[in-house]
Amino acid sequence: MLQDLKEQVWKANIDLVMFGLVAMTWGNVSGLERKKRIVAIKPSGISYKEMKPSHIVLVDLEGKKVEGKLQPSSDTPTHLEVYKAFADIGAVAHTHSVYATMFAQASMEIPCLGTTHADIFYGPVPVTRFLTRTEVEKEYEKNTGRVIAERFLSLSPLERPGVLVAGHGPFAWGETPEEAVENSLALEKIAKMALGSLLLRPRPGLFPQCLLKKHYQRKHGPKAYYGQKNKEK
Repeated sequence: MLQDLKEQVWKANIDLVMFGLVAMTWGNVSGLERKKRIVAIKPSGISYKEMKPSHIVLVDLEGKKVEGKLQPSSDTPTHLEVYKAFADIGAVAHTHSVYATMFAQASMEIPCLGTTHADIFYGPVPVTRFLTRTEVEKEYEKNTGRVIAERFLSLSPLERPGVLVAGHGPFAWGETPEEAVENSLALEKIAKMALGSLLLRPRPGLFPQCLLKKHYQRKHGPKAYYGQKNKEK
């Protein structure tokens, strides 16, 4: 089971490159085996071209390495805090994708301006507060995860599968590493379209709540009807 998780995490990290969501080593994907409390994550600073499934590092939810010769991503404590806070997710992806990072650096949430956004996020893509000096100087990566969790105290991480960390960049999540990457890609596309829309019309009218609800619910609601119910294997 853990070998399969390592394979999924490796492929998801490679997909970050394929989708143009990372440059150099600016990103990482992890996956969680919740029953075993084991996280598989990209090793720190390793080129995507060189990375193999065997390089994926396993750590427990307290950050102790349980398998692997390499050091896990420096963002591992952030991922662990997100897993602890969001009980229904199984993977986290972090990138510095250009358009989403623009909004993060501006410390601006991404408003819902259209149905493409509403298909994925049930409302604006939230942005965290900036970390305090103390939070930066002591346990910076862990505190990054904590401010993400803090931002979602009144929000559902399933209804909004991503966040912008102020001054930093986007994090997204899902049930699987593949889904976390898909949500990262959706977040980047949403950010790009939002920026273009705001340039064309800096003060857009409010997107109708009925359209937001309709588009989100038809894909994710209890009576969802988007897509195929019985996919061929």
